[in-house]
Amino acid sequence: MKQLKFLAPILFAVTSTLATAAFPEKPIRIVIGFPAGGPLDQHARLLSEKLQAALGQPIVIDYKAGAGGTVGAQEVMKAPPDGYTLMLANTGVMVINPALYTKLPYHTTRDFTPIARTAMQPLALLVNPKVPVNTLPEFVSYARTRPGQVNYGSAGNGGISHLVPEMFKTATGLFMVHIPYRGSAPAFTDLMAGQVQFMAESIPQAAAYHKQGKVKALAVTSRERNPALPDTPTVIESGIKDFEVVGFYGFLAPAGLPKDVAAKLSDAFRQVLTNPDIRNRMITQGADPAFLGHEEFARYLQEQMPRWADAVKRSGARLD
Repeated sequence: MKQLKFLAPILFAVTSTLATAAFPEKPIRIVIGFPAGGPLDQHARLLSEKLQAALGQPIVIDYKAGAGGTVGAQEVMKAPPDGYTLMLANTGVMVINPALYTKLPYHTTRDFTPIARTAMQPLALLVNPKVPVNTLPEFVSYARTRPGQVNYGSAGNGGISHLVPEMFKTATGLFMVHIPYRGSAPAFTDLMAGQVQFMAESIPQAAAYHKQGKVKALAVTSRERNPALPDTPTVIESGIKDFEVVGFYGFLAPAGLPKDVAAKLSDAFRQVLTNPDIRNRMITQGADPAFLGHEEFARYLQEQMPRWADAVKRSGARLD
């Protein structure tokens, strides 16, 4: 009996190692906390074929929409930490919701194992074409002489299109009025109609309407210029020091995932993102390829949470 007790930890370690070495042995499910057809769905579908090849198993996309991604996050949080259930999440789910919701059923750093950041999502700062400015410094001067008279639209309270203008207001000292909409489409419609004068919007839609002359893109929020708007400067180039605000996409698993499995999954995403076709198609979807492995992604989340929490606090947005 004493020999069996002595051998038990060794047998368990050998069994665990063999299980990890064999991973994956069945399909992997990617949960998205939003409806099909949206940006996260497009991102998952873009990566899934190459990811399937890298891991040697089918990839199944499962939609669990509701409460700003919270329903999907709960689904993954409660799943076994075996690597067969992953979540594709964005800035809102992982770093904005914890500050926005008064009763959030998950904790970003406690309940999940970060696997890989796969993309960054810059935004464009836009104005209605009739606003008599052509550069961001001109807009700042224009808005500064009209405190409370310039409105900006967003896709809703507490979303990234709300918080980025709030960060911009903080950086410039401007007083603009927030007009929340139910989604970006009606907000964009009113921007083009002149009901609101300013907006932060994802690059593909912004670039398309900018080229048609329906809006004016004054700057992009990334550190580098965006290929879809090559003549549009960054906010930093426009004179607002250190203003880099971008969203992100990343994959996470339930807490407790074995390190070897996390490393194997992370490396598979790294392989996928080295593919030139994937990278080019990702850019056309408005996301810049930006891989971070599981340890780096964990550190990145820790850094981002207080920054977005401060933006939520300044905005006054709260949801139950």
